[in-house]
This record gives sequence, C-alpha cells and structure tokens, in this order.
Amino acid sequence: DGFLAALEKDAKERAQRRRRNEQLANGDCRELVGLVPPKLPHRGVCAPSPGTGILTAAASCGAPGILILLPGCFLGLFQAYLKLREYEKAISDCEWALKCNKNCLKAYFLLGRAHLALQHFPEARQCYEKMLQIDPQKENLVKECVSQARLEEKRVRDEERAERELQAGNVAALSIQELLQRVSSPGHDILYYTGAIRLLAELVNDCTGQTLFRTNNGFSILRNEAVRGAVCAGSKSPAEVELCVSLLLLWRAACAGNEENQRLLLAQPDVGAQLAELLSSGSPQIQRDTLALISLCSENQGGRRLLLRQDLSRWLQLLLAFVKSTDARADAAMNILSDLAGEERFQAQCGALLSTDVLPLFTQLLVCARQVNQAALARGVAVLGSLCADVGLRAQLAQSRGCWHACLQLLDGSSDGSSPGYQQCVFAVLGLMMNMLLESNSTIQDFAVPISGRCLALLNHQDGKIVTRATGVLSRALPASPAAVEEVVEAGVVKKMLKFLKAGGHLTCSYAIKTLSVCTKSSRRAQEELLRWDKRFRVLLKLLECEDELTVGNAAFCLSQCLQLPGAASALLGSSVVLLLLRRAAGDSQRASVQHNSAIALGRLCQAEPRHIQQLRKLNGLAILSSCMKHV
Repeated sequence: DGFLAALEKDAKERAQRRRRNEQLANGDCRELVGLVPPKLPHRGVCAPSPGTGILTAAASCGAPGILILLPGCFLGLFQAYLKLREYEKAISDCEWALKCNKNCLKAYFLLGRAHLALQHFPEARQCYEKMLQIDPQKENLVKECVSQARLEEKRVRDEERAERELQAGNVAALSIQELLQRVSSPGHDILYYTGAIRLLAELVNDCTGQTLFRTNNGFSILRNEAVRGAVCAGSKSPAEVELCVSLLLLWRAACAGNEENQRLLLAQPDVGAQLAELLSSGSPQIQRDTLALISLCSENQGGRRLLLRQDLSRWLQLLLAFVKSTDARADAAMNILSDLAGEERFQAQCGALLSTDVLPLFTQLLVCARQVNQAALARGVAVLGSLCADVGLRAQLAQSRGCWHACLQLLDGSSDGSSPGYQQCVFAVLGLMMNMLLESNSTIQDFAVPISGRCLALLNHQDGKIVTRATGVLSRALPASPAAVEEVVEAGVVKKMLKFLKAGGHLTCSYAIKTLSVCTKSSRRAQEELLRWDKRFRVLLKLLECEDELTVGNAAFCLSQCLQLPGAASALLGSSVVLLLLRRAAGDSQRASVQHNSAIALGRLCQAEPRHIQQLRKLNGLAILSSCMKHV
C-alpha cells in the first residue's frame, strides 16, 4: 500500500510540474522581488549588483533550471540574456519552452529575435513563418518581423561586399573613405567642406558607396562645427546656402533606395529638428531639396515612423504652408502629407491635435482658397477626408462648426467659370462633406439647410464628377432636417433627380434614388411631383429590375410612399409592378430591408387598387408570400 501511494504521489507531482512548465512557457514576466532564491545550485550567491536587474543577475549566474526556479519570468530572462548578448542561451531557453508547449507563440517570436541577433536569417524567418501558422491573425506582426530580418540580412551582405571592395583597393571606395576623413577634420573654411561634400555626393551613387558612407560614420557629418554652424544659421550667407544644398544632395544620394541609411540618418540626434529648420528657411532651393529628402524617406514605412517621432503640429504647419507656393514645393509637401496620413501614429496624433492645430490650419486655407495653390489644397483636403476612416476623428470633424463654415464658404465661390484648380478643391471638399455626413449630430442638423442649398446649386455644374458628389452630399444631408427637404422640393429637386435617374451613371443613380426616398418620406409635395413627372412610374419600375439592392430598396420605398396618393396605383395597371415587387418580397433579394420595402409597396398597391390582386393570384403570389412569412 505504501509503495502504491508513493507512485500515485509521484505521478501527481510530475503532472503538476508539467502544468507549471507550460504556464512558465506562456506566462508574462512578473514582479520578481522576493522570488529569486539567495543561492543557486553549484554557482554560489546570485545577487544583483547596483544598476543591474534581478533577471540579468540571475542570467549571469547561468544556473540550470532557472525557469523552474523563477515562476513567470521566461520573457524577462530572455531579455536578460539579450542584454548580456548570450544569444545561444536565449535560444536554448526558447527551445526548452517549445518542448513544454509546441504552439507557444511568444517562444517563436523570441527565438526569431535571438536567431536574428546571431545573423541566422533562414532560421529567423522559419520562426516567424511558424508564428503565422499558429495564429494567422498575427499577419501584420509577422510581416514586420520578416521585413526587419530582410533589411538586416541586406545590411550584413552589403557591408561584407563593401569591405571586400575596400580591401581590394577600389578607387571609389578609397576616395569615399578619404573624403569623409577630410570633412571630419576641423579648421577649414566653408568652401572647402562644400567641395568635399559635393565630391562625396557624386561617389555615393550605388549600394556599395552608400554602405561605405554609412560604415565610415558619414552620417556624423554634423559634428563638424563649421558644417553644423552653416546648417543652424538663421540668416544664411550664399556660401552657407550652398553648403546646405550640397549636404542635402549628399544625404539624398546616400539614402536613395537604402532603408538602412534612411533609418540611420533620421535616428541621428537633432536631424529631425534641423530638417524642420531647413524647411522654414527663406531659401527656396534649400526648401526644395529638404522636401525631396523627406519625400524620399516617407516612401517606406520605416522612414514614415521615424518622421512621425517629430512634433506633428510643427510638421503640419511647415507642410501646409507650402500650399501657398506656386511651384513644385507645394506638390512635394502634399506628397509627404499623403504618405504620412496612412500611418496609425499620424491619425492618433491628429486626433489629439485636431481641434487645436489641425482644423485651424485647414479651415484657414479653405477660406483663402483663391490665394493658394489650389491643386495642392485639393490634395490636402483629400488627406483630411481620409482621416474620416477613423470613427473618432470623423466625429470630431463632423462636430466642428468652423470646418462646416469653411467648406460652405469654398462652395460659395464655385461656378462653371472657376479655374480647374478651384474645381478640384470643390470636388475634394464635397468628398470631405460626404464622409462627415456619415455622422449624425446637432451640428449637422443646424447646417443641413445651407448644405442642401449649396449642393442644389451645384447640380447644374458642367463637371459631372462634381454633380455626382453634390447629389451624394444632398442624399446624406437631407435626412437631418425636414426643413431642408421642403426647401429642395420647392426648388425642383424631384424633377432633377428623375432626370439623373433616366440618364445618370450607377453612382449618380444610387444617390438620386436615395434623395427621392428621403423627400417622398416626409413631403407630400415630393410624392405629387414624382407622380406628375413620371405618371406611370417607369423610372421606378426600371430601378426595381437593377442588380444593386440598395437602389432597389430605395426605389421600392419611394414607390410605397407615392402609392398613398389617389390614382397612383391605377396608373400601374397593366405594368409588371406586381411581378417585380413579388420577386423582391419573396426572397430574390438578400437584404431584409429590400424584402420589407417591397412587401409594403405590394400591400399598398393591392389595397389602393384591388385589380392588382387578380394579377397577384395569377402569379400564385399569396401562397408565395405566405410561405415566405413562415420562414420569417
């Protein structure tokens, strides 16, 4: 009995240890004070020295089984090994954790980092691929890890190749090294450094040259007091301007197509601040070259992230200021802004600065649209509109009375005689308004009448794209205000929408029928106008046959509203309306709202004109509808 009891106890203890090991492999690092044993087997006292973390001290002891002794410290111990650069031990611990749990995502991630540190690139990629197999939702994280491994492998290969060129006595390689030594030497005048920098820019024209520039501390050029003084000078002399332009050309040559060099440049102390100062300098040439360099860095995600570490408020002021420029600087600034707008960090910072910095800048430009580069302004407005993809930012924009005032003021100046640039601004502003109208708030209710009035005026514009967007804005603004509906109905919007439905494209038709459905819902006059201009509802019947279910649903709703008028149902005798509505109501449509609207229209049709019931019976419609109701 005692022997059997001992076996049972041992089995329970081993099961507990297995469960504990799995928890350690998956667990996060916890507070370890008091958990580190004063002594570890065979290694003596393990006490952390001042300024050294507990786990680092523990890792330096190298005791076997440290993961078992320290609950929940797997991640922390790995970081300690990284700090000590003992990557092989980190790999060993990760592999041990994977024996406990072969699907431990964290272990594969850390194992990949350790292999990457040892330049085991195939092994690192295998770890990241395994992560994706375990959890496909980690696709973005895996892509970032794989990209980091790719860049690191490229950096290593490039540096090996550059070193071989240098050892072989390649003239260009030796010249780059010599010129960098000359630039770093003090005591020369500005023209000397300008000439050396110009020569460097000509030599750093391929991957090997860029690598040699990096490995020979080329990006520390601002440590030279003469060079730094010229860059930092407020009012620059012609010689200082020439040196700054030469330096910017060198940086562009060194960073073109080289993400590692871009990262290293932007990581240099004060470079971000200096670029901002160069943008605000009074020299158009310096500004053009600075914008070209920033644009180069903003083309890839790593560069964008480094740029966004700077003060966003300052960058926005500088970039939007170029909207007033009439040359290529405006386009370059908007290219950078468009690149940055897709980053989550940019959107998050815009959310924090929207009311205090972002909106005031944009509204000021909208108000003076005729005095700025209108094509560039249109692109800036499009960037602001893209921020509406974030629900929080969109809600803030939609509540801003200043933003609505500025948009309406810009639309006031629109006419067929406007310049192409101004029409681009109108098109962009209408897109921004459409996005903001996805929200519903008291500010939109207050502005619904003037918004509808401006859009109604734009329905006669010669530019079809502007007409389509104006119709879209109208369809979204009208539901916020019955007063706006009455105003546009009185102005003849029903006839205009019917005209679009007869001749417009797919998008225009979808906006037009939505506008009509809003108007006929709350306005008796709109119903009467529709029956007056389309006596047999030919336009609506055609829409009931289209493939777009939103259009069909709005057409059925619009028809059901008009069928409340005397004589409307009789006007449909002899048409295919019963068949069309029956198909939609009986399940041809996937959207429940389309089936619902069609059923209501069919009911009102038969109630207003009993002769339609005969056709419904011929089609076995009552049995079909009854069957559908059972499924519902």
